[in-house]
Order: sequence, then structure tokens, then C-alpha cells
Amino acid sequence: MMETKDLPATANERLKATSRNLTQIGILIAVALHFGLFVLVRPFKAAELGSPVEEITAITLPPEVKIPPPPGQISRPATPRIASIQVSEDITISPTTFDTNPVEGLLPPALSVDQPADRPSFIPYDSPPVLMNASQVQALLLRYYPPSLKSAGIGGRIELWLYVNESGLVERSVVNVSSGSVLLDNAAARVVSEMRFSPAKNRDKVTPVWVQQLVTFTVT
Repeated sequence: MMETKDLPATANERLKATSRNLTQIGILIAVALHFGLFVLVRPFKAAELGSPVEEITAITLPPEVKIPPPPGQISRPATPRIASIQVSEDITISPTTFDTNPVEGLLPPALSVDQPADRPSFIPYDSPPVLMNASQVQALLLRYYPPSLKSAGIGGRIELWLYVNESGLVERSVVNVSSGSVLLDNAAARVVSEMRFSPAKNRDKVTPVWVQQLVTFTVT
């Protein structure tokens, strides 16, 4: 029997073997390139494409302004005229004497509209009035204290202006600052009406004056 020897590879077989090896190497190189692009290299970002949009703002137009017509021509003022009446220089005024105008026929002098006692006002004095019956005033405060307010524990302070005459009596009282209760204000007016003062003096002369007086109602 004849022994067969290995025959040398043909050119076609060598080309197939070489192509197989090159294909494998190419696949490995392609995989490595793709891995480097998608993993090692910074990923790509899609750019935002679009046209810029301008914001539209509604503008309110002012109302139509109507310009008035120009004023007409102003008439010239009237020219003053001097009266043509002649005044006689012989006119005289009759003398005024008590014989022609007796006192009995004259009108009485007009009274002053604003008297000192009408409203609080400053009247000069050297010595102020002094309350003489303070103990009696304390008793009057308890007597005139409204029972309903006293039992409820409601008190208050009233600031009054008093017109004290030459005899030291209170002719008039005006509430300057109210207590907030009409009952307390009225009770304070009753108390001050019974106050007795020594009259004020201005240069050793007795004079009526306006003074400030506080009246306080408290529950003890």
C-alpha cells in the first residue's frame, strides 16, 4: 500500500486562512473603537434647535386728548369815567351838642357779645382762689356718686373749668375732659356747684377768674 504524503496548501486555502484571521482582527478592532467612542469619549448631546420667540406685551394706549379751542379775544375793560357832579364848597356840617341831641334820646351802649363768664379764658390774677369747704366736698362726692356705677366699681375723673365770681361762688362749670360717663359728669357738676372759694385777687382787688378743677370718683 502506498503511503500518502501531506500535500502543500494551495493559494486558495492560504487566502481563506489569512482572510479568517484578518476578519477576526478587524472585528476586535471595531469593538474596541466602539467601546472607546461610547464609554471613554464624552457622550454627544443634541443641540436645541429652534427659532427665538419674542414675548409680546400688550400696551394700553392713553385716551384721546381733545385740545380745547383757543380762547376768544378778551374784551377790553370799560374805561372809568369821572362824574360830572359839582360839589359845592358851601356845604357845612351842623355842630353836635347836647342841646340838639339830649342824652335821653341816645341809644344805650352796645353790650359786649363775649363776656368773661361766657367761655373759659385767661383772666390775670395775683392770688388764686382757694377751696374753703374741702371736707364738705368729700362728703358730697360720696353723696352724689351714682349708686349703679359705685356698686359696679366704675369710677372716673372729670376735668372742669370753673368760673369763680368775686364772692367765691361757682357761677358756671364747663367739662373740659369727660370721664366717659354722663352720670359721672353730671355728678361732678353738682359737686362743684356747692364749692366755696376765697375769691381771687389781682393787685389786692377781688376779681372773677376761670380755674381748672379735677373731680375724681373712686371706689374705696
